[in-house]
Amino acid sequence: MTFKQSSKKSESNSIAPQPSNEEQQVNQNELFPIVAVGASAGGLEAYTQLLSHLPIDTGMAFVLIQHLNPNQKSLLTEILSRATKMLVTKVQDGMSVEPNHVYVIPPNKMMTISQGVLKLMPREKTRGINMTVDAFFFSLAEERGSKAIAVVLSGGDSDGTRGVETIKAAGGITFAQCEDTAKVSSMPNTAVASGYVDFILTPQAIAQELAKISRHPYIKGSTSAKLIDELLEGEDALGRIFHLLRVATGVDFTHYKQTILKQRILRRMVLYKLEMLEDYVRYLQNNPAEVSALYQDMLITVTYFFRDPKSFEALKSTVFPIIAKDRTPESPIRIWVAGCSTGEEAYSITICLLEYLEDQGINPLIKIFATDINEAAIEKARNGIYKPSQVADVSPERLKRFFVQVEGGYQISKSVRELCIFAKQNLISDPPFSKLDLITCRNVLIYLGSHMQKKLLSMFHYSLKSTGFLMLGTSETVGDTNLFTLVDRKYKIYSRKMSVENNFRLGFTL
Repeated sequence: MTFKQSSKKSESNSIAPQPSNEEQQVNQNELFPIVAVGASAGGLEAYTQLLSHLPIDTGMAFVLIQHLNPNQKSLLTEILSRATKMLVTKVQDGMSVEPNHVYVIPPNKMMTISQGVLKLMPREKTRGINMTVDAFFFSLAEERGSKAIAVVLSGGDSDGTRGVETIKAAGGITFAQCEDTAKVSSMPNTAVASGYVDFILTPQAIAQELAKISRHPYIKGSTSAKLIDELLEGEDALGRIFHLLRVATGVDFTHYKQTILKQRILRRMVLYKLEMLEDYVRYLQNNPAEVSALYQDMLITVTYFFRDPKSFEALKSTVFPIIAKDRTPESPIRIWVAGCSTGEEAYSITICLLEYLEDQGINPLIKIFATDINEAAIEKARNGIYKPSQVADVSPERLKRFFVQVEGGYQISKSVRELCIFAKQNLISDPPFSKLDLITCRNVLIYLGSHMQKKLLSMFHYSLKSTGFLMLGTSETVGDTNLFTLVDRKYKIYSRKMSVENNFRLGFTL
């Protein structure tokens, strides 16, 4: 299972951060789209071409994030004002964003957005690389969800790639400049190589595509559940889509939360400018490659090393001391990372466990089982090769000790990879592992219906030793089940209860 998100979530069992009241929900539904455009070297020409071909009435706001020389006064705002009739403004801290306006980041600043307001802060570097574009993309994904649009234009390094992944996972749409028109192509090329870019076009063509997308009802209107249901009328059509996916992939999506699935379907419809679900069904029937693309959208993943760093410290202080106690060579530590995506989570847990065991001066056998329904993600995990932007959250000490520099990035060292067994697994239908000390399943349950959540929790209880632990995502809980006892409320760590009735049995088909 590869559903993971990087945005912070509430304590409720839901996919996105929940507003505190009904009025906030209405406001969220009525938000206009924001297009974030990242660039570096060669960006001025690309920006100019983009803005000069954009209509002035798309209903979108455009925020330009470029790596500017901190020691020189920027004339970018003045130059770009000649390329469009939209108002072009250099951002000031606390400035509110309005549709049909262009906003330009000032030199030597990082920028985020929250509740429609732009926030400025001093620019920082990660491993000597500016990640200004990523920082804004991350905040925009959380702020606008399906109404976030990312564009990566000419530039060096890999800034923007992780942000593109996050925006696509949030339901937004992503663009990158094609290689033959970019003065410096590494920034857009790296984004394209991630597999999360929807359109690879010239700046002029990107402008034209944005104009078309702006007219789609899912983009220009409300994103409420009511509108989604109206646009996707017809249970029969949805059923046919699920049937096509099941035949092509073997995965039955009827067990998944319908709201998020409908949002992912609508996102694909926007890409093809289709407003009727029946039209999209016909497109799927005539284009098998689109069935595969929809499947990947359903399983879209955003993960990274040491996500929620303090949760790993909680494992070191709360879980590892218990599961490492009194180990013998015949009794290895057994951990299952369910929904491991491309491997960052499994490797992060393995590294933390190795650090803890070294500090304690003990050396037991370790077996880490890491599974995911997405075969492509599992293959990446087995290879254990990550781009520099993907290891940005790894400390220099850990990078030196547990990684090996290779062409294009870093590879997990062989000694760590050998401890991790990666395998394709459908949590809903495949048998589980057993006699486990720890199961981590973070940000998977939130994508499943309540009935299936209970079935998986029962399975996890069955799989754990009597002294075992379960760790969920920060917005997930075990609900009202009597199978687990809460150990750490903040980091959602639970211990297995012993004297309870559990109806789960091997061979049982969910």
